[in-house]
Amino acid sequence: MKLVSVIIPVYNVENYIAQTINSVLSQTYTNFEVLIIDDESPDRSIEICQQFNDPRIKIIHQQNRGLAGARNTGIRHAQGDYLAFLDSDDLWLPEKLARHVQHLDSAPQVGVSFSRSQFIDGESQPLGIYQMPKLQDITPSHLLCRNPIGNGSAPVIRKEVFSAICFQDNLYGQIENFYFDENFRQSEDIECWLRIASETSWLIEGIGDALTLYRVNGEGLSANVLKQYDSWSQMIEKHRDRSPELLAQYENPARAFQLRYLARRAVRLKDSKMAVRLTHQALATHWQIILSEPSRTIQTIFAAYLLRLLPLSFYQGCERFALKLTGISQQLHILRDRFTVKFA
Repeated sequence: MKLVSVIIPVYNVENYIAQTINSVLSQTYTNFEVLIIDDESPDRSIEICQQFNDPRIKIIHQQNRGLAGARNTGIRHAQGDYLAFLDSDDLWLPEKLARHVQHLDSAPQVGVSFSRSQFIDGESQPLGIYQMPKLQDITPSHLLCRNPIGNGSAPVIRKEVFSAICFQDNLYGQIENFYFDENFRQSEDIECWLRIASETSWLIEGIGDALTLYRVNGEGLSANVLKQYDSWSQMIEKHRDRSPELLAQYENPARAFQLRYLARRAVRLKDSKMAVRLTHQALATHWQIILSEPSRTIQTIFAAYLLRLLPLSFYQGCERFALKLTGISQQLHILRDRFTVKFA
């Protein structure tokens, strides 16, 4: 059985970390180690972690380096053949590791195995909607425009993949190996996935079931939406020299897709002014997204303007109804994919 290293960066998550760790300890695949990276958390998170009595759990302390830095520390300490990342407020279904190990074992050309994700709220209740990304034939352009992996708790990755993208730097007084770029405090995921897709021969492939529970909480502010866009733009500048042909063809569509995604985040935050502004920017940048993804783009436009024009209570009722319909459609899609795979 392959050893899996589960890497959990921990910072200021005392309300969630126990449930997150329990979701790992409940895995049906049991040959794993859990590397909890204490990123100098100021709350009781690590005290809660220390209450778990399981020899597979190791707590590693470091000075604050952010999410990318905590993941890098985990990779350096990992003993596993496969590395799984789990953000400290997200959860896994019990069969997640088993499914990814089976996927990677059976497909030696796949370096990154990810799953669909189900959204949950701050109380861990399902919201009934899912991330529904492309699962196969993923190219750098797909990652740049839509990031099918979706979130940092979805992938399980072969250790050899990180060897292929490793670089050295001296950021903290000594030469170290780096994998995620610690210059990014946001967009570090997509920056890493893009290097894997464009600079290695490893394939990135998804599993159709939603095995990750991705938490959506109300802690985000509209200012963070703009910071995320700035960080994404910084990532584009980094790759301008590394992937000039890719950016020459796809930068404007990718920028429009990113602006549309952030507009949807602003809608969730109930910031109508920001949502409308970002929607306008997306269309001005590359109006053809209406043609390439008409349903999702038109939904975003309607949501932004309805939030702007309707009383909030009435809008929220419309939103609940729309999300319910979306969730039913997505569940049917997942079931259809499962049936297709089973009888293929």
